[in-house]
Amino acid sequence: MQRSPRIRALIALTAVALSLYIAFTVPVRLGLDLRGGTQFVLETRPTTADDADSEATERTLEVLRGRVDALGVTEPTLTRSGTDRIVVELPGVQDPRKAADVLGRTAQLTFHHVLGTAADTATPPESLPERPHQLVLADESGQALRLQAASLTGKAVDKATARFDQQGGAGWHVTVDFEGPGKEGWARLTGEAACRPDGDPARRVAIVLDDKIISSPQVDPSVACGSGISGGSTQITGTFDDSEARELALLINGGALPVPVETIEQRTVGPTLGAEALTASAWAAAVGTALTSLFMIVVYRLMGVLAVVALACYGLIAYAALAALGATLTLPGLAGFVLAIGMAVDANVLVFERAREEYAARSRPTPRASLSAGFRGAFSAIADSNVTTLIAAGLLFFLASGPVRGFGVTLGIGVLASMVSALVITRALAEYAVARSGVRRRPRLTGIAHIGAVRDRLTRADPRLMRHPRRWLAVSAAALVLAGSGIALRGLDFGVEFTGGRLVEYATDTPVDADRARTALADAGFPRAVVQTSGENQLTFRTPHLTDAEAASLTATVNAFTGKADLLRDETIGPSLGKELRQGALIALTVALVAQLCYLAARFRWLLGTSAVAALAHDVVILVGVFAWLGKPIDGVFLAALLTVIGYSVNDSVVLFDRIRELARRDRETPFARVADRALLQTLPRTVNTGMGAAFILTALAVLGGETLTDFALALLIGLAVGTYSSMFTATPLAVELHGRA
Repeated sequence: MQRSPRIRALIALTAVALSLYIAFTVPVRLGLDLRGGTQFVLETRPTTADDADSEATERTLEVLRGRVDALGVTEPTLTRSGTDRIVVELPGVQDPRKAADVLGRTAQLTFHHVLGTAADTATPPESLPERPHQLVLADESGQALRLQAASLTGKAVDKATARFDQQGGAGWHVTVDFEGPGKEGWARLTGEAACRPDGDPARRVAIVLDDKIISSPQVDPSVACGSGISGGSTQITGTFDDSEARELALLINGGALPVPVETIEQRTVGPTLGAEALTASAWAAAVGTALTSLFMIVVYRLMGVLAVVALACYGLIAYAALAALGATLTLPGLAGFVLAIGMAVDANVLVFERAREEYAARSRPTPRASLSAGFRGAFSAIADSNVTTLIAAGLLFFLASGPVRGFGVTLGIGVLASMVSALVITRALAEYAVARSGVRRRPRLTGIAHIGAVRDRLTRADPRLMRHPRRWLAVSAAALVLAGSGIALRGLDFGVEFTGGRLVEYATDTPVDADRARTALADAGFPRAVVQTSGENQLTFRTPHLTDAEAASLTATVNAFTGKADLLRDETIGPSLGKELRQGALIALTVALVAQLCYLAARFRWLLGTSAVAALAHDVVILVGVFAWLGKPIDGVFLAALLTVIGYSVNDSVVLFDRIRELARRDRETPFARVADRALLQTLPRTVNTGMGAAFILTALAVLGGETLTDFALALLIGLAVGTYSSMFTATPLAVELHGRA
């Protein structure tokens, strides 16, 4: 065994062993769409110029962290997003109203001396200094009170505790303990109030939370004027139940938010939907991988078996990388994880098909030499095609948000893992296998010792596909017109995340007619709700805007005409965020096309790069047009599919143009159209086999992946078919035409 194969084998063993260790010791964190829960995206709203900085957001994050911890949520996650946004994930929280109230309240706690009622104009005694700043608030009974400026704030509080007094009859109340100067401040405040006679409203101390009097007790007659209550402790009493007392204590302990916050996005996923999505995705991955593996074994025999082993190693390495990086696995991310199997298959197919060509071209061929030449010859195409997909994954990470960003992360990790799988693990296994004496005596067992049925028939027929390139371009133009007419006539059904509004999805016990649901909602005061049915027992409602109270009314209405409905999903997107996401989607598409053009222009001639990008634009328009004709939503998941299609489509173009460049360097006298013909025929087996492998995966996702992944897989299947066609019969004939004009 030579030195290089030994090094590759050592690297492969190390990667697999390390991945096994990480997989068994470090768990992957599941996103809320897989385990259920609620996510908030909060945006700080500075009230002064001093608050408009990242430090205010950081202080707000720490206060929110204390509030979330006090809620008792298991494994909550709070992270900064940009300079003024905070993402809060609360696993297991299915009622977001209470959590939203706790997170969004400013919780400004202040303590005031009551000067009298609003109708009372009596001046305070001479012994008490009159303070110019006063405010009028209604107490618990609705009486308007004049309050002195705040003597104490929540910063003076040490801790607050919710307690139940069984003997004293006070019921649930909150005990507040002051610290440091707060003890003296409380004594001074109560001492001032104690100077007024018993029964006088001015003998009261008002405890105000967010400009609302929550308690205004009288100072006990035993307290002397000027002395006040020592010890630094008091009780907030009222008609509290246990949850209200605990929530009040939580807010006081959490402290005041430095700046107000606004919820610009809210997502709630029911535990049933998350569990079903996880199970469906696992089945789709298992079935799709099994079909792809069977296909590889049938086509490539022994090399196919080794490729399947390498695919299993790919899955292990990708999973371990996700765990090691602490990435969150979301539902689109899981789809990206499965989809990257297609990338790993593509790399293996490129190598094996190149090895078949090398075997057929040699006078005294051996599987070992052909395989080594195949790896060398395919490396350029593998590197270029994977780099273009990494560009798409990177754009998803930097320009998208939420689960779509998770898709970009897992897709990028999957691409890198697939390169390790194909170029290191597959090669180490294949080199070891072809060196065995039994394999050397039976070269056809390897699967690369024959040219293959597809290539054999194409070689004999020798069709001149690029003889009339304008005919192919006319077909592409007709497809563009048809797709464009769908966009113009049907319009695009933008999802809630691009338009703003609220989306609520329910699962019902019995099938529900959509027209009946529309009538019931209109009668209940929701005439603008867009009602859709999916599957047998699922109802989806979209409205421009819906408050939490209105959402509760909507749920009650659905329960009334269905008998019972379980909440599966609840998403709220603010209008400003919807506009921002729309602009981000357009920027992502534009940047994707420009980035691909720049890379292809650097790797190939401008002529080929321009042709490939034109084919990408062709694929984008057709995919969007098909979704317009089908009435499918254009949302963040569709954007992820669209950018993936761009990466997938450019893979085919890169492989084809890489072969055109190679053939043109060998024979500079042959006309360009003939070179393109030969390159197209030589790479067609790879295109067919790679497309079949990816189609198995995507079909399994579409059929078994559940309602959430159906549109995603459908978009990728359409993109796969259109991208395969465009690389051969749009990009190539366009390159021939441009070359002729140049």
